[in-house]
This record gives sequence, structure tokens and C-alpha cells, in this order.
Amino acid sequence: MQYVTDLASFQVEEESAVTLGKFDALHLGHQKLVQKICEYSDRQVKSIVFAFDMHREALLTGTEKRTFLEGRVDVLIVCPFTKEIRQMQAEQFIEKILIEKLHAKYIVVGTDFHFGYQQKGDVHMLAELAPKYGYHLDVIEKEKYKEREISSTYVREALSEGNISLANELLGYQYQLEGMVCPGNRLGRKLGFPTMNVVPPEKKIMPMRGVYACRVQVDGKWYDAIGNVGVKPTVEEHSILLAEAYLYDYEGDAYGKNVVIQFCEFERSEQKFDSIEALKIQLKKDIAFGKRYFEKVSR
Repeated sequence: MQYVTDLASFQVEEESAVTLGKFDALHLGHQKLVQKICEYSDRQVKSIVFAFDMHREALLTGTEKRTFLEGRVDVLIVCPFTKEIRQMQAEQFIEKILIEKLHAKYIVVGTDFHFGYQQKGDVHMLAELAPKYGYHLDVIEKEKYKEREISSTYVREALSEGNISLANELLGYQYQLEGMVCPGNRLGRKLGFPTMNVVPPEKKIMPMRGVYACRVQVDGKWYDAIGNVGVKPTVEEHSILLAEAYLYDYEGDAYGKNVVIQFCEFERSEQKFDSIEALKIQLKKDIAFGKRYFEKVSR
């Protein structure tokens, strides 16, 4: 898969099937759009995901987006939402970007897709101009979960409430973060529960502070774990949010390694304990919760 961040120097020679949007979550609704452009691959066209990068807090980092789409589409374009893109007239965007640069033969968008200066471009304009520019337009209806449209806003709401099960349902995959294991105060090791500390990527949206059953990938292998999102208020409150995980069957040294933490099931909110001993008692309960969860899902 080609990964493109500089649109100025990029040009597609073949015809293509293009889907456009923010793709900031790649939830089930986004996946419908991706699936549609992949259906055109047997017509010898390139499949292209064109993602506008709004430079906001995101559910998926650029690296995660790239990993998710690797092997599924031919090209991922992450286009910064620059002044030039913001001020480009809608029809000019169609002509200069979609037709001249991407050779779009098939364009796939959601019902609420808007583009161009002051967001004046929409699915109606795309439909009206299809004969002029010679492309076929597919407008895909929103995917729903229990009568509500799936959206990035819906996913954010679920994460902010600690409803990780709902967030994962809307996404169609386990919400996760990737980062480097950094040194901590080693209190967990002293308590008999050595943990991995990971600073979330910049602008990565984190679930509500609390304890979760997790899965952690280290050196390509997955481990069951119990994890915490928070600032460690009992021992030393940090100014930044950390993800911390205790892996049940890992005995190596992970400092400096990149790991992936998936959030599976919420247990409880973060809290400050009166003593280290009280924290240790609760950690044992948390670990037992995680083990029960993984025993249940493995049946």
C-alpha cells in the first residue's frame, strides 16, 4: 500500500476508485465505504482512501490508520487540511484533485459528505457533475447500531463514559493505543505486580480513566492483561495521562519496546486509595477480574 502525505507530488496514472472523508476512527460506517471501493478492484482500478487530516484529537493516529488499511487498499492519502484545501472551490476540488490527480472513475462517499470552500460541495453536487467528469458515484447509507447512526462522535461518547464494549461494537475492532514502554517508579514491581507504562501518542483520544481488561502485544505476541488509564493518584499524580498494564504471563524486560494495548472490558473508575496496602488489595481484585473476563471470552 502506498502511504501519501504530500499530495502535491503525487499522481495516479491508472483509473481509481476513491472514498473520501475524515476516517478518524475507521468504524463500521467507514469500513462500508472502504469495502465498496475494494469491490471495484476487479475492474483494474486502484483503490484509494482519501483522508482529510483535521489536526484534532483523534481516535486513530496516522500510524494506526496505515496499519489498519495495509493490505486492504492500494493507496492511503492523508491530506492535511491546509488553507489551500480549505479555500479550494468544490468543483475545482473535483476537477484538480479527483479527476486530474487521482483519475477517479468511481467515487464513494457517505450521505453527509461535504467538501470545498465553506463546505458547499456535497453528494448532490457530486451527482450533478458526474456526467461532466465521467465518474460513477456511490452514496452509501449510514451504518446503524440499535437505530442510532454510527459516527466518530458516538464512539467518543462511549469512550468518555468508559463504555469500551459499546465503543468496540461501533468500531468493529478493539480500541487500542501504541507506544513505547517507559520507566516508572517501579512500585508495581515492589508490590509483586510489575507493570508497563506507556505514554499515549499526542492527540490520541483515551478511554475514561479507570481499570480495564486488556490485551497487550509485545514482540509480536499477545498477552492477557489488566490495565489502567490515569494519573496514579495514590502514589504520585502525574500531569499527563498514562496507560499502565500488568501482563499475566510475561516475564521479560519491555523497557524501550513498542507495545500495543487493546482495551476489552471496563471494570472500575480510577480512584485514590488511603494507603499502598489498600491499593495492593484492590490490585489483586483487578487482576482476578481480568482473569475471569478472559476465561469467559475464551469459552
